[in-house]
Amino acid sequence: MLPIASLDITTLHTAYQQGELTPTALIDELLAQAQSHGQEPAWITCLTREQLEPYLKRLKGESPETLPLYGIPFALKDNIDLAGVPTTAGSPAYAYTPTENAFVVQQLIAAGAIPLGKTNLDQFATGLVGERALSDYGVPANAFNPDYIPGGSSSGSAVVTAAGMVSFALGTDTAGSGRVPACFHNLYGVKPSLGLLSTRGVVPACATLDTISLFALTADDAAKVFDITATYDDQCAWSREHHFAVQGKRYGKAPAAFRFGVPLESQWQTDTAYTKGMHLAIAELEAIGGEKVELNCSPLLAAARLLYEGPWVAERYHVIRDLMKRHPETVHPVTFEITQEGATPLAVDAFDARYKLAEFKRQADALISQVDVMLSPTTVTHPTKAEVAADPIGVNSRLGTWTNFMNLLDYSALAVPIGFTEQGLPVGVTLFGPLFADLTLLSLGRALEARLMLPLGATGVAHPALPEPLTTAQNGTMELVVCGAHLQGLPLNHQLTERGGVLVSSTQSAPRYKLFALAGGPPKRPAMLRDENGQAIEVEVWRLPIETVGSFLAGIPAPLGLGQVELADGSWKCGFICTAGALNEGGEAEDVTEFGGWRGWLARRS
Repeated sequence: MLPIASLDITTLHTAYQQGELTPTALIDELLAQAQSHGQEPAWITCLTREQLEPYLKRLKGESPETLPLYGIPFALKDNIDLAGVPTTAGSPAYAYTPTENAFVVQQLIAAGAIPLGKTNLDQFATGLVGERALSDYGVPANAFNPDYIPGGSSSGSAVVTAAGMVSFALGTDTAGSGRVPACFHNLYGVKPSLGLLSTRGVVPACATLDTISLFALTADDAAKVFDITATYDDQCAWSREHHFAVQGKRYGKAPAAFRFGVPLESQWQTDTAYTKGMHLAIAELEAIGGEKVELNCSPLLAAARLLYEGPWVAERYHVIRDLMKRHPETVHPVTFEITQEGATPLAVDAFDARYKLAEFKRQADALISQVDVMLSPTTVTHPTKAEVAADPIGVNSRLGTWTNFMNLLDYSALAVPIGFTEQGLPVGVTLFGPLFADLTLLSLGRALEARLMLPLGATGVAHPALPEPLTTAQNGTMELVVCGAHLQGLPLNHQLTERGGVLVSSTQSAPRYKLFALAGGPPKRPAMLRDENGQAIEVEVWRLPIETVGSFLAGIPAPLGLGQVELADGSWKCGFICTAGALNEGGEAEDVTEFGGWRGWLARRS
């Protein structure tokens, strides 16, 4: 038996560092457990001890200090390549044996992770139910209750992670295949921004919408694996380069205040358990400083319907049309029925759908720009296997209500565990946002995790204590203190709004400033100077996308510049400062401190 209860990365690395465990002992125990359970439908291929030996040898002379995923076991969905192991995509007739690892898999192995095997899936990654596997492989059982579906298409990856067979797993997500199984298994399901994780070495479902997804036991584990795998691949046509640190984004402690959007409750379409889960998530986000903003999410729901009612089904057909023509009997009947629809759309239908999607995206982007993050149900209910068997397409469609639009609209998303039903089944919600909001979502997910401290996966193991985050999360924006003509409604405010600036608060400086009106203009320009004999000055705090700050700074005329300003609450934020000696340049500056702010002085002048 293992000397540890959990396979989360922190617990494993602590055991390695303290000499309580070795990667070899861990792998031997995990293989013995797999053999004692017999043939698990969650696996398509579980590697042998002989196949795993090269990965263990690779770790000699290394440690958790030198390799960030040293000795961490993981699984990968069987539409992702692992060199020397067949990739089936859930179809023996389609199978091939790759000679190279998928790009993302190679990053994980280079970081010290050990691939334990390939997991089962809805055939060709088509489905959210986890019930569309061939009899050759069997259908995975939900790790909490075998009467309920595991969720798909990444069913096996979710099951083996939740059951404590691996520390994390790779899935794929085109329409929700990473988030729905995570929701049904009390896991964190990362649906990255498209292109951040290379899809080279992945059998496509819809190549323009596909991403590798991540299943993890904790938000910290998800963030660590994401950091390693979100690497630009110059040989992948769909790869996008994004440097989070350069863009002012980082994972860590959630901000003290933020606004989160919530769909109108009439749009949730959730059953009783998932409605309760949404209300709990709202209360928890408010408890950590969030302000709820209700939004009409009709554009999102309309975009979601395009995925299977529009010509994107033709992209799925494109992948397996030859197999469907030559050997239709090898394709799961439900998958065949859905995919066959992709043979009929005309090119003009594709353009019609693109035009509709462009309009939905314009509306959706305007909607979510009002908040820092969005909260939605992950899915609307957790059906039984019998319910899916009775209505395989209808139930699947309902499960995608809040997942199908994400990749169409180019958004990032994170499935977050929130609690359990009265029957002991997991319930989850989704945090989502625009492209490259991934670290913000993970940081807020961690804040929810710290309050709820749910047991890990389906193991029943209590959640280990969470360390204090080393940093505070940043979301790629900068807050700027303004005190003069840039205030809301004044002549230069447009320089903020045209750069996407949003008013955060109207407040005051610390009571240690004097305010001057500089000579020249129009418009008149302020100079706020720190002075222990000064007073509090009325200011506004605006939030700007960090990539726009450079052009804003370039337009600030001398003698003004940007520096640090102390606010009434003791915090320091970037704001306007004035160079030494500037008060007497070009004529005398007027001391307007007594008016308490720029608006007060303007009102007195008029």
